[in-house]
Amino acid sequence: MPDLRDPARDVARRGDDHPWVQNAARAGLLAYGLVNLLIGYLALRLALGDRSGSASSSGALHELAQQPLGAAAVWAVAVGMFLLVIWRGIEVVVDHEWKSGLKALLYLSIGVSAVKVAMGSGSKGGTDSWTATIMDLPGGQIIVGVVGLAVIGYGVAQIHKGWSEEFREDLDAEGQAGQSGRAFLVFGKVGYSAKGAAIGVVGILFCWAAVQHQPKRSGGLDVALQKILEAPGGAVLLSVVALGILCYGLFNFARAKHLDT
Repeated sequence: MPDLRDPARDVARRGDDHPWVQNAARAGLLAYGLVNLLIGYLALRLALGDRSGSASSSGALHELAQQPLGAAAVWAVAVGMFLLVIWRGIEVVVDHEWKSGLKALLYLSIGVSAVKVAMGSGSKGGTDSWTATIMDLPGGQIIVGVVGLAVIGYGVAQIHKGWSEEFREDLDAEGQAGQSGRAFLVFGKVGYSAKGAAIGVVGILFCWAAVQHQPKRSGGLDVALQKILEAPGGAVLLSVVALGILCYGLFNFARAKHLDT
């Protein structure tokens, strides 16, 4: 007898193991990998003295939009991000992977930003405007500080994931085997560590803004990378971080191909 189960119910039952969801996740990871490659490229340019771009997801999308067929590529990134949101959402609802909810919010923000850039209304602006809005609320200074601590915690978790090689569970057996597998593991180790360090600086900026009650001291990834550049030996440090973010992008490509089912 033919299987008459509702496909949508089957997706819900099997969660992220369903082939449709797996293919959506792979497409999204390719888009996310591209965004991180562009961020790494812009960060490396910044380290070499070129400050014409913003080394952030929004800046990466603007850079992509300026290329031939750029608008179509940005729309593709937007679709990919929304596919990742669906994937992570299924993990939350079906598999009770609550950490996936935070990742879904990250992907959603990049997707919305991509839509704005594709429609010509996106900006490369920072986060100080909404930080100021939050600080004007009762207890807003505390809220911003808590957000900063949470961001620092996430950055530390990313570094731990890199050095402990916890990311291995994201690759299937083939993705960990042979010379290519060893390369993928290096990409993951270096990539997660560098991305985590950059995110940690973002969290520190939020905490500092909260302590000083000065929203303009906060900032996103672009501001964090600028602060790294301003540190002693900053150009070298930023170059290392930029190469790490490039590795993170390459790892997402590898993960798209060897996604553990």
